[in-house]
Amino acid sequence: MEKLKSNLQNMVLVLVGVALVCGGLLASVNEATASAIKAQEEKTLSDGIKVVLAADEVKVTDTKPLSRNVNGKQLDFVVYTTDKGVAVQSTDPNGFGGNLTVLVGFDESGIIKGYTVLAHAETPGLGAKAGEWFQKGNPGCIVGLNPAEKNLTVANDGGDIQAITASTITSRSFLRAVQEAYNTFKENK
Repeated sequence: MEKLKSNLQNMVLVLVGVALVCGGLLASVNEATASAIKAQEEKTLSDGIKVVLAADEVKVTDTKPLSRNVNGKQLDFVVYTTDKGVAVQSTDPNGFGGNLTVLVGFDESGIIKGYTVLAHAETPGLGAKAGEWFQKGNPGCIVGLNPAEKNLTVANDGGDIQAITASTITSRSFLRAVQEAYNTFKENK
């Protein structure tokens, strides 16, 4: 077989061929894994709802996606009504690394039963602590609080919650997401 001449036309043809093969491979892998990824996301959400509502078994009776204007930005929320309370998925776009998404569980009166961080792009080791820092028994505990009665902002900003050490931006973002989850809960009671 004769070696291809190194000219612009041949280089473009080879690059296009490689791109088509790689694109086809990526598309087939995406197609093959799509159902497994969706199933894992559903399991993560189901487990998250159980965690935030502090229950072994939870029956979701209604799922309501909605959008609200928060400080001039349209933010998306999902309200899960269950037999054990209400869970609200909320995202704050102003974390240190970008979006910070939480799932917060409320009882009928608005008291926080629990929370879990569903997604974040925060700094590993610092901002990633939001999943634990605000849990029961930790310095910034929000579990058991009612956002209507407590100021869910960091103490440095005049609030009632201790920020994660060396991670104030993440703490602010997390607490805004929780507060907006509560506001969504309250508006949709």
